[in-house]
Amino acid sequence: MPDASARAPATPPALSTRRLALLLGGLAMFGPFSIDTIFPAFPAIGAQFGADKLAMQQTISVYLVAYAVMSLVHGPLSDAIGRRRVILAGLAVFTAASVGCALATDLPTLLFFRAIQGLSSGVGLIVGRALIRDVLHGDDAQRLMSQVSMIFGIAPAIAPIIGGWILGVSRWPAIFWFLVAFGAALLAVAWRTLPETHPPSARSPLKARRLLRDYAAIAINPRFQRLAAASAFNFAALWVYIASAPAFVMDILRLNERQFGWFFVPMISGMVLGAFASGRMAGRFDAQRQVGIGFACSAVAIAANLAYTLLVPVPTVPWAVLPMLLNAFGIGLVFPIITLAILDMYPHQRGAASSLQAFTSLVLNALIAGVLSPWLSTHALWLVASAMVFLMLGFAFWRWELHACRRMQRTTLGASPAVPEESL
Repeated sequence: MPDASARAPATPPALSTRRLALLLGGLAMFGPFSIDTIFPAFPAIGAQFGADKLAMQQTISVYLVAYAVMSLVHGPLSDAIGRRRVILAGLAVFTAASVGCALATDLPTLLFFRAIQGLSSGVGLIVGRALIRDVLHGDDAQRLMSQVSMIFGIAPAIAPIIGGWILGVSRWPAIFWFLVAFGAALLAVAWRTLPETHPPSARSPLKARRLLRDYAAIAINPRFQRLAAASAFNFAALWVYIASAPAFVMDILRLNERQFGWFFVPMISGMVLGAFASGRMAGRFDAQRQVGIGFACSAVAIAANLAYTLLVPVPTVPWAVLPMLLNAFGIGLVFPIITLAILDMYPHQRGAASSLQAFTSLVLNALIAGVLSPWLSTHALWLVASAMVFLMLGFAFWRWELHACRRMQRTTLGASPAVPEESL
């Protein structure tokens, strides 16, 4: 819980909450756009560069590794010099890196600029989370986080569809030129309208030794470890399908590069609905109950998916993708609660806490994309089995956190608990 010395949040007068949600949602979108838009182009890029599926999968993993490494810097940098500067610089670098991708003539060059994209694209999501907590708290913060999640959720649904359309009229570099235009447009809008929510009086100096000490203190906090693991494994149950999308859509479901919407639209619809429901539940349902409902929805979805996969040798749409809608809905309920709980643990280091949470999830996602996905994506049963394992791990860490909180409350003998239940 934020202490009394924490700066009281207030919405910047220059920008309404709704417009702030639209802007932050747009900023969060360019990360998923840079991953998912190129999925339909995998065969074309691989054919031009002589790269097999495993090599093409590295365009995702190298992006995520760079994203994960730089995510450790984005948050603390915004704590030191302000949110606005970091977001604007990230947008400028992302736009330039997208130009490099569009002009690449071989796979190593493409991978290099994909890494540069990864280094910059985390600013919208990571710094945006800290920005939300700068301006709002409690149920209002949950509502804004949910609104941003709804807008953010649109990107993975429409990105591969846009990529397929572009391939229908042009070659694969046009996809990266689209990302150049998207990044430039966001940069222009953010330059004109994005407020600075972290004033100089609240900033902390960016010193390597202090940064390492702060990260170490956060990383070894058992409560942070439990919450970050619960969030990361919960999302991994869906990410294993996202990372395997080219193989899942074109090899397992036997669709073409213009039919990625069959996979992404149900999945992202569920995530958007979950985020909307989370916002509506704010102040009406206690946090623990909401997270429990979220995990239950995901469990039912994966059980249905497993049953279908075992009964039907050749998966087809829509039945093979409908369970993902419910799984994504559950994740949309869980994510805002856990993220806000982590941010509220460190009212003076929200950027660092957001960065370390993102790093935890991104490292797991990079391992799934670069190591597990090429192996798992050869059969639908392996994908659903891995999703089940990830969900069980996420739920186990969440139950561990609830048990630890109750034990802490019992040991305080009626004193005010260090971890209030409503913060969960």
